[in-house]
Amino acid sequence: VHGGTFWAMKVGILTEYNHEDLELQYPLLRFREEGAITFLIGPKAATAYAGKHGYPSKSDVGIDDITADDLDVLIVPGGWAPDYWRRDQRFLKLVVDCNAKGKIIGAICHGPWLLISAKIVRGRNATCFVAIKDDLENAGALYTDAEVVQDDNLITSRTIGDLPAFCKAIIAHPKWVK
Repeated sequence: VHGGTFWAMKVGILTEYNHEDLELQYPLLRFREEGAITFLIGPKAATAYAGKHGYPSKSDVGIDDITADDLDVLIVPGGWAPDYWRRDQRFLKLVVDCNAKGKIIGAICHGPWLLISAKIVRGRNATCFVAIKDDLENAGALYTDAEVVQDDNLITSRTIGDLPAFCKAIIAHPKWVK
C-alpha cells in the first residue's frame, strides 16, 4: 500500500535460535505487504538462526548495531528464543529504550518473557501464551486472555492463531493514524 499510514515504517523483528518460525515470518511478510522497511535483528549480523521447526532466518543487523532510534516498531516473536534474549543485557536495553521512546513493541506467545525481564509490564494490560501467564502476572501485568491486548505502545498476543489480529493491531495503531 504505497503511501499508506504504515508505509516506510521501520520494523525490527528479533531472531535467534529456536524462535517460533511463523511468529517471525508472518509479521515479516505482512508488514512488507504494507510497505514497511523490515529487518531481522539477531545476536550477530548476517547469521542464520534456525527456528523451532528448522526454518532459517538470517539476521540483517546485530544487536550491537541497532538502537531504539533506528526503529518505529520492535517485534518479539515467541518460541524458546525469548528465554535467551531475556538473559542478554543488549536485548533488554533495546526493549527498555524502545519503551521509553514510545516505540511500538509487539510481543507474541513467549515473547512477553523479554518484556518481563526488561521490567516494562508492571501495571500494564497484556496477554501471552498460557504457560507464562503466571510469570506475566507475577511481574505486575494485568493479564487478559484475548487474541490481542493493546496498552498504549505495547501490543501482545497469545499464539500463532492470533497472528492476523496481532498484525492488524500494529498496523492500525493510533500512532499511525493522522
